[in-house]
Amino acid sequence: MALILGRQEFWSLSFEVSSATLIPRPDSEAVIEAALAAVPDRGRVGRILDLGTGTGCLLLAALTEFPAAWGVGVDRAAEAASLAARNAAALGLAGRAAFLCGDWDAALAGRFDLVLSNPPYIPGGDIAWLMPDVARYEPAGALDGGADGLDAYRRILAALPRLLAPGGVAVLEIGAGQAEAVAALAGRPVAFRADLGGIPRAMVVELEKMFDRTAPGR
Repeated sequence: MALILGRQEFWSLSFEVSSATLIPRPDSEAVIEAALAAVPDRGRVGRILDLGTGTGCLLLAALTEFPAAWGVGVDRAAEAASLAARNAAALGLAGRAAFLCGDWDAALAGRFDLVLSNPPYIPGGDIAWLMPDVARYEPAGALDGGADGLDAYRRILAALPRLLAPGGVAVLEIGAGQAEAVAALAGRPVAFRADLGGIPRAMVVELEKMFDRTAPGR
């Protein structure tokens, strides 16, 4: 229905959608909720990064909540990056957001106070068994997380030491049943926030907790 109408609501904001991106879903609002809980001082966040930005919904929703922030959204699909830029303009946020086509963090320099991502996390062999409106009409590249669904997490978690500023926080959306596996990839204590269905949906990683090599167990 969202593709027929060409729009979908997320975080009480209206987003243009297309077949080049995932349709924003209420479950993903747990990522924004987790970010707000992890960084209660909203004026502290100056730079936000959204990896796999799609429609731009995570970045643009975050920018409405962190008034001092400026953000970058990255997507491998040029059409998705262009769509996200249009959404930023429509929401009056074009001056606070930039979008680029790239391979995750490969084209990035500098550090960010907040890193967000809703990466592909469906095991490749399971995509054909998803609901038809997803399997047939949403982009496979935004769904396929590799053989075990964890490929994107390996890439993102490995990049966090370079991407996060001191005191920085990353919030990653995860699939149902993936909490234990993705936490193991992080290698340090993490926190989770559940979606409306009670499923752990957002994983919060804090820089010091993840990368302090003096901590017990390292």
